[in-house]
Amino acid sequence: MAHLKPVVSVICISYNHENYISAALESVANQTYTSIELIVVDNNSTDRTLERIQDFVRRNPATKLILNSSNLGVCRAFNQGLALASGRYVIDLSADDVLHPERVARQVAAFERLPDDYAVVFSNAAFINQRNELTGYHYPITERKTAAVSVPSGWVFRDVLASYFVCTPTMMMRKDVLDHLGGYDESLAYEDFDFWVRTARHYRYHYLDEVLTSKRILSGSLSGQFAKPGNPLLESTLSVCYKAFDQCQTPEEYSALARRIRWFIRQCFYAQEYELAEKYRKLLSFMEEPDWLTNSILRLCRWRVPVNGLYNRYLRLRKAWDQSML
Repeated sequence: MAHLKPVVSVICISYNHENYISAALESVANQTYTSIELIVVDNNSTDRTLERIQDFVRRNPATKLILNSSNLGVCRAFNQGLALASGRYVIDLSADDVLHPERVARQVAAFERLPDDYAVVFSNAAFINQRNELTGYHYPITERKTAAVSVPSGWVFRDVLASYFVCTPTMMMRKDVLDHLGGYDESLAYEDFDFWVRTARHYRYHYLDEVLTSKRILSGSLSGQFAKPGNPLLESTLSVCYKAFDQCQTPEEYSALARRIRWFIRQCFYAQEYELAEKYRKLLSFMEEPDWLTNSILRLCRWRVPVNGLYNRYLRLRKAWDQSML
């Protein structure tokens, strides 16, 4: 009956992941679920990543491989893979993350029980470092390894505006929804916030309360790039916030977006993106007058206070403290 199982397309984007790509690909090959299509897109790696990929392909010749002659970015590379995908469901696999053996089977089983207005099944994740050591969980867990906090599920549009609560690498997505969107927005520097905004208004999300993925936390990860001057992430985020503003319908949704924008204004300050902070303020003014704290930060932006070095020092100290507590 294996041929009756829906195909799952796993799209793995790699760029200079020589230390981790083999583990990521092997985690796909080691799934208990058999109807899997693996598509690997390499963004012109300059280390030994391609050598690792080609070794895997020799042992797993059904793997589809796209080799780019330049780094096209995550969104464009993913869309290349999506164009080849034939599955009912899609997983966007980072080349430094690891799927647990039951991941695909458990998420497909959940999807197949859900109505058609569900676009995403997501779960909890374990955090690992470069040495594969467990450092924590996306949601804190109980002794039974279930989430110790309440996780939004169902209609989550307001929730995705309010906070980063979906662990991106745990998502399984319906391909027809991705196709309807035209894939990821290639004008953006990253994909997840935009995907959530464009889908959560019209589709439901289902939280599967299991730890099914290991997400690798590295010093150069995307989340750590927001504080770097000149990074493109904050500019992309502003575009997504305008999309979200256009879709808000209730006072609670506008309030959630306003809180998020106040947070992004602080990030602009830390990254010394002073003009960009003013652009966020303009969007915020359509919903509310900035509070005293936000006005104070905006004033410091106008004074062009050089805070980035101090802020990065604080981040390093906090990281060292967190590691000492493990």
